[in-house]
Amino acid sequence: MEMIMISGCILVLPVFAFIYSFMFWPGSLLKAYNWYMRLRLGLVIRYCKSGSYRFCYSSRGTPGGATPSLLLLHGFSASKDMWLPIVKHLPRGQHVVCVDMPGHEGTTRTGAQDYCIQGQVARIHQFVKSIGLDKRPFHLAGTSMGGNVAGVYAAHHPAHLSGVTLMCPAGLVFPTESEFIIRLREMEKTQQQGSIPLIPTTTQELESMLKLCCYTPISLPKQLLRGLLDNRVPNNDFYKEVFMEIVGEKSRHSLQESLHLITSPVQVIWGKEDQVVDVSGAAVLQAALPNCQVELIENCGHSVALERPRKSANLIMDFLSKKEVNGGNAKKLS
Repeated sequence: MEMIMISGCILVLPVFAFIYSFMFWPGSLLKAYNWYMRLRLGLVIRYCKSGSYRFCYSSRGTPGGATPSLLLLHGFSASKDMWLPIVKHLPRGQHVVCVDMPGHEGTTRTGAQDYCIQGQVARIHQFVKSIGLDKRPFHLAGTSMGGNVAGVYAAHHPAHLSGVTLMCPAGLVFPTESEFIIRLREMEKTQQQGSIPLIPTTTQELESMLKLCCYTPISLPKQLLRGLLDNRVPNNDFYKEVFMEIVGEKSRHSLQESLHLITSPVQVIWGKEDQVVDVSGAAVLQAALPNCQVELIENCGHSVALERPRKSANLIMDFLSKKEVNGGNAKKLS
């Protein structure tokens, strides 16, 4: 009887802990979920220091496999964990590195000089050298702000890259303005002091942001919305500082201004229903980089990694494999 009671307690306690966390600490529950997903996917959290600067990243596998190492750069106000849905669909043998961008999550928070696009490029290059990723050509992929950084990195450090994937990148001159840009312009005209649509302060604003970023509606329980907001709000002042840097004159069109310097093979992935950075940017990239490979995803918004993770992973791996085959054939011919 005592054994039955003990076994019952062992079973009930985790359930009780889950319910209690869901009700009172939903933010901690979301962090625990990311921890579990990293564990399940074989991703290990690591830190590296370069001088007084610390980078936080997760990685799986080792360099030197059949395809180049893959470095993933997340978007504005996200973290390395935003790539978990895509990593889930990558081959287990693929060496993958997901880094927290400057100031985000576990990477050192400094000042404006590191948050403009050129500053972020410099820090990512510092990270690449710190972990020895520059010892052989690697593939760089970035989304949104991370896509802007990835493109500018490709323009200035081509020798280190085997190729680059730009997913809904910012930093271009767009023929068509997105819903997000239209809202920003309206705020500027009326000198409205409301919050920036990508920096929510209430659950209602968070729901609005999710609708802006995703074509497929995401229905989350109120408690999980509250947890997501609780994890974001303490960083809102930092997010505003970064936002003002990346939309400022110095960074606003940094990718556009660097396109003529890009020589690496380029893949472009874009959700056709993107309301944050308009899909018309894909045509801009294709005009400037005629040999780039453009993939437009139907019924998908800005958050491609969240909405179409399997499709995105397959597209990236197909691109990597195709380049390796072509590279091998070129070596044989030479």
